[in-house]
Amino acid sequence: MHSPDSRPVDLPLVPFPAAPAPAPPGPRADAAHNRRKILDAAARLVADQGPDALTMNAVARAAGTGVGTVYRRFGDVSQLFSALLDEREQQFQEAFMAGPPPLGPGAPPGERLRAFLYALADRVIDQRALLLAGENASPIGRYHHDSYLARHTHLTLLVRGVRPAADAPLLAHLLLAPFAPSLITHLTRERGQSAEQIKKCVDDLVAGVLPD
Repeated sequence: MHSPDSRPVDLPLVPFPAAPAPAPPGPRADAAHNRRKILDAAARLVADQGPDALTMNAVARAAGTGVGTVYRRFGDVSQLFSALLDEREQQFQEAFMAGPPPLGPGAPPGERLRAFLYALADRVIDQRALLLAGENASPIGRYHHDSYLARHTHLTLLVRGVRPAADAPLLAHLLLAPFAPSLITHLTRERGQSAEQIKKCVDDLVAGVLPD
């Protein structure tokens, strides 16, 4: 008989907006190409100069396109900001819901739990400037966003796989709490903690959840 931590678990998918289908040749392909150029330029600006540098004019210059094209594709800075976050979040969700194990289906829930928290640490560290700006804009609202709800649902199911008697929804919230962008920014920028150090502590968190 398998222990609760040794059974592979395949979890139901949490819906997230699907990526646009590849555009056919012609005007739609040009539009898709422009969108990609703009998103890449915006990501570089935020990485190099922080989210305050994300203006429509700055993105247009960095992308080598007209500012009118940027407005037509995204409307305003807030929509461009959201598009950047949503694109990376979609990639993250695809990895933990349908990617290869141990992050994706097919591995025991304890292994998936550890892999998920490792990947979440990388995700927040990699885009901490954008995520921190979003957290600052709506500290409580982030808990109602689709991205947080998807993570919480996924983690709740993993916790149930290893600790059936636990209050899985509450424990999932508490396991997600250390990955708030503000805390990760404080730890990495102000305290000099590396991703490896954070993941070592993740191991201790997971050890506290797994059954003896």
